[in-house]
Amino acid sequence: MSVLLEFAMFPTSDNCREGSSVSKQVAKIIDAIDKSGVTYKLTPMGTIVETQTMREALDVIELAYEQVKDCERVYSSLKFDIRHNSDDRLTTKIKSVETHLDRDVKK
Repeated sequence: MSVLLEFAMFPTSDNCREGSSVSKQVAKIIDAIDKSGVTYKLTPMGTIVETQTMREALDVIELAYEQVKDCERVYSSLKFDIRHNSDDRLTTKIKSVETHLDRDVKK
């Protein structure tokens, strides 16, 4: 099974922000995910992880929250794509779309 989880998590309270920036807190989350060994991809709007079970995906969310739990208020949004009999979808889904693109056409 492949569980793709796209999520964003960051503090909204003043006690954990530097002005309007939350990058320092987000970096703590990414560092923890990186050290966990979970396959992930950081994007400008969130992070995508791929796990083999829903429990592992939820463990990533708990790990992320542990990094910002001292913040008064934390915002998070989550999206899941769960598929049986599949793996490595973090890269294969992109490759599948790219096979349908006409790379010779400039837009």
